[in-house]
Parts: sequence; C-alpha cells; structure tokens
Amino acid sequence: MAADRQHQDQEQDVVALILKDHRRMEDLFRRMRSVESDREDALKKFSALLIAHGEAEETKVYGALKRFKDVDNEEVEHGTEEHEEGNEALLALLEVDEVGSEAWDSKLEDLVKAVSHHLDEEERTILNGARENVPDERRAELGAAFLEERARRLAADCGSVENVRAVVGK
Repeated sequence: MAADRQHQDQEQDVVALILKDHRRMEDLFRRMRSVESDREDALKKFSALLIAHGEAEETKVYGALKRFKDVDNEEVEHGTEEHEEGNEALLALLEVDEVGSEAWDSKLEDLVKAVSHHLDEEERTILNGARENVPDERRAELGAAFLEERARRLAADCGSVENVRAVVGK
C-alpha cells in the first residue's frame, strides 16, 4: 500500500509534471522550426500548453512554494515576470499572418529565446528549491492541483489568439 502511494506521489509530483511540460515545449519548438512539420499545428499546441502551464503554475503552485523556507520568493516572482515576457512573444508570433515567413521565423526565435531562458532559470532555481524543501506528499498535492487547473485552461481554448491577447492585456 505504501509503495502504491509513493508511486502515485511520484506520478503527481509537481516538479516532474512541470519538467514534462518543459520537454514537450522544447519538442514543439523543434516542430515549429522544421519545414517538414505541420508548423501551424505545433504552434496551436504550443500556445495552449504555454498559457495553460503558466496560468496553472501561477494560480496553484507559485503561491504555495513561496510559503516554504529556502524557496527563493524573488525567483518565484521573477518566474511570473518571465511568463509575461513569454506570453508577449507568443502573441507576436500568433499575430504573424504567414507561417514560415521571415517575420514568422523571427518572432519564433524571439519566443524560443524568451521561453527557453525561463525554462532554464525555473529548473535551476524554483524547481530545485522545491525538490530540496517541499515534502513529497505536498509536491503530489500541488501536482494534482496543477494538473486540474492546466486541464481546465486547456478545455477553455486558452491558446486562442483572443485569449492570449486577454492574458497579455492587449
């Protein structure tokens, strides 16, 4: 029974879930860059994932992490600022008319740069802080809340250009 609970905790560990989304984002970046891929479909999937992921982190995870000793509150707040930068870069790409055009490729690279910087920094600071200071059971609780909020956002078409504009405030 305890082994089952431990396995379930690991499957719902908020750190593991966030990292899984990060790897998925990187995969979608590769698809958006490749002329052999359905770049428009990859962008649609990326847009939904980025918005749902960021909103779920901010509403269900970041606030809880701030309450733990030795989790750097400034890094958590900086993570929110970087979400805003990534969302703005996403909106700029979504507003380009022609997929694969020079403007599209340029805006894609701006997006990759903003989001990759955030993923790297978040993994080195916030997530390592969570690994070291947040008990497994609490990380599993946060993971369940993160998944629920992320799924709710995805079901609401959060990656649409209209919603991204609303999130960005434009």
